[in-house]
Amino acid sequence: PFNYVPSFAAGIVFVVLFGLLTTIHLGQALRSRMWWLLPTVVIGGIGESIGWAGRLWGSKNPTSQNPFLMQITTTIISPTFILAANFVIVGILIRKLGTKYSRLRPRLYTIVFCSTDVVALVVQSIGGAMASEAKTASGAQTGGHIALGGIAFQFAAVVVYMLLSTEFFVRFLLKKPFPGREDTIYGAPPSVLDSRTKQMIVGVGLSTLAMFIRGIYRTIELANGWSGRIISTESYFIALDGSMIAFSMLALSVFHPGRLLEVEPAAEEKNNGSITEA
Repeated sequence: PFNYVPSFAAGIVFVVLFGLLTTIHLGQALRSRMWWLLPTVVIGGIGESIGWAGRLWGSKNPTSQNPFLMQITTTIISPTFILAANFVIVGILIRKLGTKYSRLRPRLYTIVFCSTDVVALVVQSIGGAMASEAKTASGAQTGGHIALGGIAFQFAAVVVYMLLSTEFFVRFLLKKPFPGREDTIYGAPPSVLDSRTKQMIVGVGLSTLAMFIRGIYRTIELANGWSGRIISTESYFIALDGSMIAFSMLALSVFHPGRLLEVEPAAEEKNNGSITEA
């Protein structure tokens, strides 16, 4: 099923790497009390750890279907959870810097993109389940096409998210708000672009860029088919999937929202009260 013998050394390295990153993120989430990081980055990290454990297993049993299915499903689905954390962080940054520079309301921004993440997750899960339970090559191909649809949909959402985020930051830097918009967080003017906020922007930008690169790879990989050259070349997977997800998690750990952002989403919503967002 792998079309190659997975590298034992790579399996060890990434199981340890994702295990460490997940443990670090768990500690950071608990210490900062940013509970939304648990069902996003932490769950995603656990999924990646399981996926690479499957690849490690597959290095000893390359003809077995079980380790292949274990790794293909988890490594396709898990990044969805990590991506959701990026959506939440950008929503917080919009509230912090000034909602008048954003095309979408902060709350709507988080709701829309997290919803697309959920839809993509469901479609990818259905496709992965169909492919894993298929008794024929055509059945596996159908499942692969459905999973591809979920990944392509998610990739399109990431592109839109990146465009809207870029527009927001450009408008903020140029001080060009949308006409008629007012800032509403605590009823106060927008924050200045301090050092911590700059670091957070760098962190979420690097994390998103890694996800973007991985999305391009996964879309092309599944479009190429289960026996295509791309999915059959392990070095592509290591460099453009495993390494990108690890880098994304690392960026969010080094530039952690618990250290760089003062208020978590739940607290902001409580403090905003009945204020109407711009």
